[in-house]
Amino acid sequence: MTLPRSQLVSVDDTPWYHCVSRCVRRAFLCGKDKETGRDFTHRRGWIAKRIRELSAVFCIDIAAYAVMSNHYHIVLHINREKALALSDEEVLKRWTSLFKGPDIIRSYLVPHERGQMSHSELLAVKTITEELRKRLYDLSWYMRCLNEYVARMANKEDKVKGRFWEGRYKSQAILDEKALLAAMAYVDLNPVRAGIADTPENSEFTSIKERIDSIKKQKQKIKSSDSGKKRKTGGLEKKLMPFDDTGFSEISIPFGFTEYLELVDWTGRAIRKENAGHIDDAKPKILGRLNMDAKGFMAFADCFLKEFGHAVGAPQSLINLCAGRNIRHLKGINTARAVFEYKKAA
Repeated sequence: MTLPRSQLVSVDDTPWYHCVSRCVRRAFLCGKDKETGRDFTHRRGWIAKRIRELSAVFCIDIAAYAVMSNHYHIVLHINREKALALSDEEVLKRWTSLFKGPDIIRSYLVPHERGQMSHSELLAVKTITEELRKRLYDLSWYMRCLNEYVARMANKEDKVKGRFWEGRYKSQAILDEKALLAAMAYVDLNPVRAGIADTPENSEFTSIKERIDSIKKQKQKIKSSDSGKKRKTGGLEKKLMPFDDTGFSEISIPFGFTEYLELVDWTGRAIRKENAGHIDDAKPKILGRLNMDAKGFMAFADCFLKEFGHAVGAPQSLINLCAGRNIRHLKGINTARAVFEYKKAA
């Protein structure tokens, strides 16, 4: 049974989500068309760029993404606190960077016109602003602005009308650190799993490649710049969420990036082997620290969507979610026990 989006996405339960959108009929509308020979790979770049652009407008941070030929994945964090802390003017500026907005809003953003507005008009602006503030941390609005933009671009290029994406996007609530680690690794390894990349660093249109390339560029800048010259950073697009296992950063991915790289590389190598268990002795320390079973994690690396339903997490996290929502069962409890509970060898 399809659940309403309000039951699938609740920041009170968790701010972390894994989302997937697929092209209509799962056609390769962002890859190479085998029948016509046309190559639409450049559209994958559209999606990756739009993901970062929207993250700079919405109060939604991107932890991982992978854009494939006929679908894409995102692991993201909804920052409700940031949206609530924005000034009214900042909320309106962000929203009108995407949409034209009503005349009264555009007038409010012009200082001399704002000073001539009546009390009732200012109250109307306040009401609109609070509605727009909610949209800035609304996952459905984020995905809508992403998918509709890409669909319009693709239809314009093809000179056609009609649907580009399947029905609504799929989402999974990520309930704890274990689930977040598994979700990110699953997403970053999509090209390796699909056989279109041999290593994570060669996986085009993924967050893992973007992070590695960014580190390489920073190293090159340090080598090429003069010691006394300051380097410019930043840009119009928002950067990916930082990794920080110290807990000092207010909003960050709670792992060390080096550890995460080791895990992704280890998992990626095993995915290409018939028997993944033989490299358990060299498993990354992060699995032990999170008390995750290595063989279970490896077996799970290729079936994230299928084995879990609307939420992913350790057994107790799923049980707590069931209790909070007053439901009897969530798909994936047996998989959670296999993956997220460490089993000592007999």
